[in-house]
Amino acid sequence: MLALRRICPSSRSKGTAISASPVLIRWLALTGVVLSVLCALCLGRFPLSPQRVLGVFGYFLHLSSTDDPVARTVVMQARLPRILAALLVGSALSCGGASYQAVFRNPLVSPDLLGVLSGAAFGAAVAIILGGAVSVVQGGAFAGGLLAVGCGLLIGRSLPEGGILSLLLGGLIGNAIFTALLSLVKYLADPMDQLPAIVDWLLGSLAPSGWQELAWVSGPLIGLTAALVLCAPVLDVLSLGDDEARSLGVSVRVMRPMVIVLATFACALTISMAGIIGWIGLLVPHVARLVAGAEHRNMMPVCALLGAAGLVLADTCARSLTAGEVPLGIVTQLFGALAFIIVLRRLRRGVG
Repeated sequence: MLALRRICPSSRSKGTAISASPVLIRWLALTGVVLSVLCALCLGRFPLSPQRVLGVFGYFLHLSSTDDPVARTVVMQARLPRILAALLVGSALSCGGASYQAVFRNPLVSPDLLGVLSGAAFGAAVAIILGGAVSVVQGGAFAGGLLAVGCGLLIGRSLPEGGILSLLLGGLIGNAIFTALLSLVKYLADPMDQLPAIVDWLLGSLAPSGWQELAWVSGPLIGLTAALVLCAPVLDVLSLGDDEARSLGVSVRVMRPMVIVLATFACALTISMAGIIGWIGLLVPHVARLVAGAEHRNMMPVCALLGAAGLVLADTCARSLTAGEVPLGIVTQLFGALAFIIVLRRLRRGVG
């Protein structure tokens, strides 16, 4: 890694980064995460003042003897698990999307390129049809996402062209296959019970997230996200092209599948936990490049922080905008599409 950092030229000239030091940008992004968490703890159908929220943590840390049972229940049982889940899912999806974009050298690539979203949706739908519990549905989604990506990679390797184009074509074919299988499962599902459950899961939500789910998914997600961030020097080299990467001593045939596997595992875990959450993996890497530059060593940590803060705010909007709860996937798609227009206009001005 250190050798790659010394070999790779700085790519700040490729981006339109804000004129600030990388350390300052990371601290600003971390501040945004803290503020978003504080807003999420306070806002909702049962609003709480910052003093009551801080009082709950003071009581648990034995810094205060005053107990507020209502605020404690809302914060510790309802909101805090969802916020932690949003932090994990947002950072993992963002880093996974940035890794895919670097590996395929395409800024419009998102985590669903290789079929992980359609495969996970198919796996979850099959588990719902079979009457599985929540944990079984999550396991089915994870297995389906990995199966779809594996099929896409096998199809890509069987094509004669080789290289990135074959992987892209294999991913598109695998995505089409599992999308068709998902449609077949929805057609066979019971329209009174099973089909609404499938549709509800496909819309995405962090409502089922609890301490039990966090106990088994937090460790792997943190590890995978950290691994993708540490792969930043490799991503810099892979984004240059295959010939340039080989000239710098990087084995493209080894490193590219490794990054794809790490990103796929991360995205599959997020889908098994929260359902289909769109636009985070596509939009946030662009925003991170705008503020931190195109060099992945500086961009990836900011990408993780911005993705975490963005999904926390999106989930806060999902549970606060109406008397009920708007599915999180709808919120991310709506606001993500509008924000992407602003990002594209900013990029166009930077290029011009």
